[in-house]
Amino acid sequence: MPEQLKASEVDSKTDPTVAKQWDTETPKKDQIQDFYKTVDGLKIGLLTTIRDGVGPVSRSMAVAKREGPDFLFLANNHSKKFSDLEQNKTAQVTFQNSSSQDWVSVSGTATVANNSDPRIKELYSKSTSAWFGDLGDGVHTGTPEDPRMALIEVKANYISYWKSTVSSVGFAKEVATATMSGRVANTGTLRQLTAEDIRSMRE
Repeated sequence: MPEQLKASEVDSKTDPTVAKQWDTETPKKDQIQDFYKTVDGLKIGLLTTIRDGVGPVSRSMAVAKREGPDFLFLANNHSKKFSDLEQNKTAQVTFQNSSSQDWVSVSGTATVANNSDPRIKELYSKSTSAWFGDLGDGVHTGTPEDPRMALIEVKANYISYWKSTVSSVGFAKEVATATMSGRVANTGTLRQLTAEDIRSMRE
């Protein structure tokens, strides 16, 4: 149900939506499992890099594999995201479920590897070649041996995510009620996984 805005929230310059949905009760192990469940159901995310003179630049990417809190992507090393990462290793991966409105934000550091990395063969599937093409020269084939084939690994250092606690109908009702009453909508739980939590996820 929508909750009353408090004067103390205004006086302390607190965002009431964040304050009322912030989850301090769910055990971390359950928060971690919910994070895994959410991202594993969302195979496509936005990979954001920092471009010199521009700022954040995002593009849709299919996740090749999740390893704990970290994400692997196969990509063409001729793309500009690689020059971005040469200049700035900071990266972000975001996901959103358009049905439930659940979202995930993973901030981290990216490293890249060329086609000599054995993980590329493990992660490669025939459909990957659709994004590379075959030049017909026996080299640029869109296969793991293609010199354009590269791996991007984003190692998380901070994770935040929001999980809906109402149905799509309940979401609309909550927002409508809050709008009419002057209260603050409460439609889900907001969580964070810190560097300490992330280290435990890699153990």
